[in-house]
Amino acid sequence: MTSTFPVLPLRDIVVFPHMIVPLFVGRDKSVAALEAAMAADKEIFLVAQLDPAEDDPVRDDLYGVGVTATVLQLLKLPDGTVRVLVEGKQRATLETLDEGGDYLTAAIAPLEDAAVDGPEVAALMRSVVGQFENYSKLNRKLPSELAAQLAEIEGASQLSDSVAGNIQVKVAEKQALLMEADPVKRLEMAFALMEGELGVLQVEKKIKSRVKRQMEKTQREYYLNEQLKAIQRELGNEGEEGEGDEIAELTQKIATLKLSKEARTKATAELKKLKTMAPMSAEATVVRNYLDVLLGLPWGKKSKIKKDIPAAEAILNEDHHALDKVKDRIVEYLAVQARTNKLKGPILCLVGPPGVGKTSLGKSIAKATGREFIRQSLGGVRDEAEIRGHRRTYIGSLPGKVVTNLKKAGASNPLFLLDEIDKLGQDFRGDPASALLEVLDPEQNAKFNDHYLEIDIDLSDVMFVCTANSLNLPQPLLDRMEIIRLEGYTEDEKVAIAERHLTRKQIEAHGLKPGEFELTTDGLRALIQRYTREAGVRTLEREIAKLCRKALRRILEGKAESVTVTPDNLAEFAGVQKFRHGLSETEDQIGAVTGLAWTEVGGELLTIESVTVPGKGQAKVTGKLGDVMKESVQAAYSFVQARAPTFGIKPSVFHRKDIHIHLPEGAVPKDGPSAGIGLVTSIVSTLTGIAVRKEVAMTGEVTLRGRVLPIGGLKEKLLAALRGGITTVLIPKENEKDLAEIPQNIRDGLRIVPVAHVDEVLALALVRAPEAIDWTEADELAALPPAPIAPVGGELHH
Repeated sequence: MTSTFPVLPLRDIVVFPHMIVPLFVGRDKSVAALEAAMAADKEIFLVAQLDPAEDDPVRDDLYGVGVTATVLQLLKLPDGTVRVLVEGKQRATLETLDEGGDYLTAAIAPLEDAAVDGPEVAALMRSVVGQFENYSKLNRKLPSELAAQLAEIEGASQLSDSVAGNIQVKVAEKQALLMEADPVKRLEMAFALMEGELGVLQVEKKIKSRVKRQMEKTQREYYLNEQLKAIQRELGNEGEEGEGDEIAELTQKIATLKLSKEARTKATAELKKLKTMAPMSAEATVVRNYLDVLLGLPWGKKSKIKKDIPAAEAILNEDHHALDKVKDRIVEYLAVQARTNKLKGPILCLVGPPGVGKTSLGKSIAKATGREFIRQSLGGVRDEAEIRGHRRTYIGSLPGKVVTNLKKAGASNPLFLLDEIDKLGQDFRGDPASALLEVLDPEQNAKFNDHYLEIDIDLSDVMFVCTANSLNLPQPLLDRMEIIRLEGYTEDEKVAIAERHLTRKQIEAHGLKPGEFELTTDGLRALIQRYTREAGVRTLEREIAKLCRKALRRILEGKAESVTVTPDNLAEFAGVQKFRHGLSETEDQIGAVTGLAWTEVGGELLTIESVTVPGKGQAKVTGKLGDVMKESVQAAYSFVQARAPTFGIKPSVFHRKDIHIHLPEGAVPKDGPSAGIGLVTSIVSTLTGIAVRKEVAMTGEVTLRGRVLPIGGLKEKLLAALRGGITTVLIPKENEKDLAEIPQNIRDGLRIVPVAHVDEVLALALVRAPEAIDWTEADELAALPPAPIAPVGGELHH
């Protein structure tokens, strides 16, 4: 049986029988339907829309099942909407819908609930009520007495509808409950829906409690921090109001510093993160440290570069004696800086033996140019992160030494001294020498990227100076540096350095008063000659310190009021003489030649000795020689064999005798290609019996044709010859051009003779020239040992 009712379409709500619900109605047709219902018997049909956004629904926009309801109360509001209170009565099926009038009307057919009873239904009802109690405890929106009211309901149909109306599920799920006519199935559906909602509500409860605990902890920490600030303010440990606010201080720094665009963006982002963190958390400490490093860099701060060239030259001359080449290079740099006002920092590499003043020269350059001085020793550095920094993903990460020292300098244009760059190590943590390639390249270091900061740092204004004892460096690194050699000091230069700097320094260090200690010039020269043999002045400084200690003790013991050290009493203070000054050999000797060698600590005299022993013409070498020098021995021996008659040597001697060549000291490794002419001279002297001049030293490689090839380290070798009392030095002809760079006092103290061929060497080195002999094939056959004769019918015996 069908009936006609005004229709009220519902958005986002499903009304169930026995349910009283307030509704707000605003659509004109809906208001007209309510007015029609109020004019009649107050009965209306409520049905949910499929799409809540539809303002003018038709039949296809409505569900097929709704509920008849009675309008209990209707109130018109000032804005034109209507508030209505309705009570659901009975399920009904929507048969037809009339859309033609002022409001929707529908022909509906009531749906009767199936009658259910029995113990199973009672048990199910009890389970649903119990489940609803658990649900209402977790859902704070439901009144606490609702569960008790539901427990008093006796009908399964009414209970299922009441539960369905109060659980918070989707409209489609509620509509499914409304469309189900069987009360038992509705109870089962409601139970399942509550089971799912309970799981969600329990998770929500856990999340809320966790968030609440965190908020309570944060609030507690904030409260305690505020208390701590108040206590510090009362104790006077904090300045005026605002100074203690770290966030405000960082914000002010970011605003006032001349940061690059990238750095400002990064700093602002990190500060924003810091504001949202708990002040005492580990993450906040990491961000705070990062901002301290970033904002501590000298953004836009530069030292004023001195442009007074005469004053800079005076500073360099005052601090260092000699080293003219380095001083000229620095003054040239200052001249360009004064004219252009912008010059990419040059990258100088001072290479020389220990003690020649490489590091102190770096300080003088900083003083002369007006730059801040920072020094970083690279000896033993094996980790790439020492240069580039650690990434912030690691605990305890730090910026690299470049950024750290830049922060320490407080200016963006310091003089950065990279000390002992040739002592860099390398292991599984990376190659720091390769990391330096970016630092020491003027074209790249304007955008140096430190792993810790993760932003580009401009190093183009930094003046880099490197020091090294040797050029044992990767080729790409060498290519980026301007090499300046500091070969070592002459005796006169050492005397000047000691008188101007070292003696005065040690007198002050030992607390000696003026007039108590004096080291005469002759005494100083004797100290240099007899107690030191080095390229630099470190040993000399230690020896002067020894003299000062001995003098101070004598004064304090009352044995003397003042001490003057002269060559005559030098041994009393300095001890036993350590070196013999003068000729390497005291007399002309056969087979003994003075060679010249280069080492990382300067030049050295190298004695070459040879003797003949019975044998079969072999060359034996001792003295811990390297492969290159062993090959030089073979080349020299083959050359002498090939030209033996020219030197007055009978070739037959090579069948009967061996040559033993020895280079003292036996425990010191020796290698290099510059001993060739010395080896030839020693072999010829031994085989001819002609002595070698004691005052002659030589250096140069020899070919199988007798040509003398050029060598390196000429200044160090000439210094060693001068220290050793040599008067004549033979050098390769092709090295004659290098003499222009040799100091005048060295050239004045030595007779330097360039030679192009071994014949010139022998003419100068031997006390007399060897006389050539004629040697024919007949002489060769006559010199051969007699062939053994075999007995008749017997074996051949040797």
